[in-house]
Amino acid sequence: MISISGTVSKGWLAGALRVRFDREYYFNPAQRYSIDSRCHDYVEEKLGDMGLFYSESNLGQFEYWGKDQVLVGGIQPNLILGMLLGAEFVPHDNNDSDITANCLAGKTAAELPEPETLLEHELIRLFYEQILQVQHDSERSICPVPPFYWDLSGRATIHGVMTSAQKFYGETFYMDMMTEPERCLEIMFWIAKAYVVLCRYFSETVKLPITALHVGECSACMVGPDLIEQFVVPVTSLIGSELGPVRLHSCGPSSSHLEAFKQIENLNSLDLGGDTSIGKVRELFGKEMLISVSPMPHDMSAEGSETILRWARSINDENDGGPLAYVYHLEPDYNIDNLRALTDFVKSFNDFA
Repeated sequence: MISISGTVSKGWLAGALRVRFDREYYFNPAQRYSIDSRCHDYVEEKLGDMGLFYSESNLGQFEYWGKDQVLVGGIQPNLILGMLLGAEFVPHDNNDSDITANCLAGKTAAELPEPETLLEHELIRLFYEQILQVQHDSERSICPVPPFYWDLSGRATIHGVMTSAQKFYGETFYMDMMTEPERCLEIMFWIAKAYVVLCRYFSETVKLPITALHVGECSACMVGPDLIEQFVVPVTSLIGSELGPVRLHSCGPSSSHLEAFKQIENLNSLDLGGDTSIGKVRELFGKEMLISVSPMPHDMSAEGSETILRWARSINDENDGGPLAYVYHLEPDYNIDNLRALTDFVKSFNDFA
């Protein structure tokens, strides 16, 4: 069985609706709910036949989403942790937000706070109070979705430890992994423990049991498989043992990393870039592993649908009948006709099967 799902980006909606994703959007639940409702309604009207909905790339799940939900602290995971460590929040009206770079530059793990003390930060108290406010609003029946979650499925979401470390220390962290491995591993274990503390705290705050964990190791393709095995595997295994089954995301070409990924404990699904060998995934992980795969950006932007359909057929052939999801995030320069053709391919294939 194959499926397809897509999310719509802030950039696309900013152009279509002229909405602004400013600071108020992220830190005022009423403003967030108002803008998100407009976005959801517009996507449903214009693209509902494609099963699209508005969410962060590949994080929210359509089957667990509803118009009676509001994201409180709906900010990408490494940005929240970065703000707790001293970074400044940087909103972009027409696109995704960010934080100031390198907030931990030069610091060792010994200089970082105990992870539990992060819960005393004013930002965490703000999100906690906003959750209570939404829960106690007697005029509406709105469910708060807490930070580190993107729907009410209970799937926690974090950035991978290496991707987070690069955000906090800069790209020199990749070199440090080779020249100062012990220091880097200590830092990455600290990041892992911080994410565990934060995910558990907000799970308990809204009484939402943790069912799974999305780990966005977006920068995995920036290093070789030996560094993945040395750093990413043990730290991600720790997080998975603490929080739940891991859905591992890797943006770029990951074929050479698959054997290292296979060593991650409690790994139960892979979310991969479109230039990864799905045949090799099946060879290493078997036919039961759930795989989601995203088309290549240039295929989504192309003038015609020939290349994206050729890619989709190749992926399907390599998949050899295992559970497979085509996923994508609609950006302003993508050709909707190509994505509609991909959607029709999946629907017709399932009808034929």
